[in-house]
Amino acid sequence: MQQDTVIPFPHPQLTAEDPLTAVLRQGAQRLLAQAIEMEVALLLAQYADHRDSAGRQAIVRNGYLPERDVQTGIGAVRVKVPRVRDRSGAGIHFHSALLPPYIRRSKSLEALLPWLYLKGISTGDFSEALQALLGPDAPGLSPATLSRLKQGWQEELAQWQQRDLSGKRYVYFWVDGVYFQTRLEEARHCILVIIGADATGHKELVGLWDGYRESEQSWKELLLDLKSHGLAQAPALAIGDGALGFWKALRQVYGQTRWQRCWVHKTVNVLDLLYRSA
Repeated sequence: MQQDTVIPFPHPQLTAEDPLTAVLRQGAQRLLAQAIEMEVALLLAQYADHRDSAGRQAIVRNGYLPERDVQTGIGAVRVKVPRVRDRSGAGIHFHSALLPPYIRRSKSLEALLPWLYLKGISTGDFSEALQALLGPDAPGLSPATLSRLKQGWQEELAQWQQRDLSGKRYVYFWVDGVYFQTRLEEARHCILVIIGADATGHKELVGLWDGYRESEQSWKELLLDLKSHGLAQAPALAIGDGALGFWKALRQVYGQTRWQRCWVHKTVNVLDLLYRSA
């Protein structure tokens, strides 16, 4: 009985040496090291006059913490954070503002992960996708790690949705439903979004809700949730597309709010009916 032997061949884009990326990574490593050294120098200068009981300088350098990799948009950057010693016992320590303790990936990379998930990358495929972006050495991003990150995102969203809105007063609401090509069970699931503007013109995200087909019930649940968390005063004007679900829900929750069709949606709808040549 013959058995086929499958020999995996590495992806050329994952193994090919990229001199430009290597130079950028080396430059980033040097700049980061220089910046951290400047932070240490400022701390030592700040306590230069502090002395211990023996008359020696109290705050001195004391080697480095163990070297570690920080995942960035250009791949892994190896860093060493200096340590300082406090001979006076006052409890003075060095903490880098650029590189907080235990950080393992940059904020730009943290923002990339949820977008990859929303674009339909499954948890099991994350490692391969990130290797294509960050290089073959992308530790700490296993399926288990991604599962923990997703749990953290859900907890952050739940905490944000429970915030107190009693002190808020919005003049305008812009509303829309955003559809993502994700692995959702139903094809017409969407994210209901409300952007608000106060009397000074400052805009901020007001509501974010998992809805179905922008239905009346889904919009009503979102509006009632905002009202239950303190947003008792209705906005003066709401702007959105022609989805009847929102307008029906708006009349039931904030009946005094005026409404206006969005001109961007109107224009897009008209252009969709024109011939391509026009």
